Amino acid sequence: MENTIERIYADAMDALASATDVDGVNELSIQYLGRKGRVTHFLRNISSLPAEERPLAGKRANEIKRSLENEFKKAEERLTSSTQTVTDRIDVSLPGRVPEKGSLHPITQITNRICNIFSQMGFDVVEGPEVETDYYNFEALNIPKNHPARDMQDTFYVSDNVVLRTHTSPTQPRVMEKRKPPVRIIAPGKVYRCDSDLTHTPMFHQVEGLLVDRHVSFSDLKGTLAAFVHQMFDEETTLRFRPSFFPFTEPSAEVDIRCVICRGKGCRVCSHTGWLEVLGSGMVHPAVFENVGYDTSQYTGFAFGMGVERIAMLKYGIDDIRRYFDNDYRFLSQF
Repeated sequence: MENTIERIYADAMDALASATDVDGVNELSIQYLGRKGRVTHFLRNISSLPAEERPLAGKRANEIKRSLENEFKKAEERLTSSTQTVTDRIDVSLPGRVPEKGSLHPITQITNRICNIFSQMGFDVVEGPEVETDYYNFEALNIPKNHPARDMQDTFYVSDNVVLRTHTSPTQPRVMEKRKPPVRIIAPGKVYRCDSDLTHTPMFHQVEGLLVDRHVSFSDLKGTLAAFVHQMFDEETTLRFRPSFFPFTEPSAEVDIRCVICRGKGCRVCSHTGWLEVLGSGMVHPAVFENVGYDTSQYTGFAFGMGVERIAMLKYGIDDIRRYFDNDYRFLSQF
């Protein structure tokens, strides 16, 4: 048995001396030290030896195993060093490789752009919780329980009195409770609704705006939104205000812009109407002011809200909102 393990060792060393590359050394390592290798096979069969021979045979086999492991390692290092060419070495005089730079997601880019435009008009950027109470999401905004307007929004309920916010409007009463007029804020953030198709997703982004002061009029709202649209798109983009209904504003209006694709001539994007809806707006309802303790005889204000995905789709000419969330590098690399 001792002669057998010595024979294995001698064969391994002879084969190693003939190895000319790293792959050959790796093959020899598997042949002798692998799970089915010759040394492994010898160790597994030591139990068949007479009891008095087992200790010495096991000791010698382990010594040879360690020796071969060491020899294989040295041979691999030697061959790796000897086969290295000039092109494999590092030339420290060469300029380094410039790593590929990433970029912000298009939704983040548009959100930042919206915030920058309104910040230049004097609006403060604020944030609110995404998990919201029923009170701030609905009741403080003049949408009491059992109000028909709740049917306008498919809500994710965490419990009877806790929801995933359906809009960024809850930021309005939260801020007004802590600040005295004048108030001028925008509130970007994620919102959630049970909806999913080509133009809707269960989670999307909104930017809410609020301005409260003395003698604020609908004309101020129109001027503010016109300035925003012209900066977001271009000076040639015209607006129109259509009467609408929102529980927390009165009067309320939907804001359309002349189609940025066909310039009003009519196309598939604008359903051949020449107009595209971009946001909702209106004068803050007195009931909302009463809920936060503002004197309605002294103060008026306007509010507006827009979907960031909608603005981005128009800005970049994207026809499927789901592209924003597919994480397709080919799509995202364009931005």
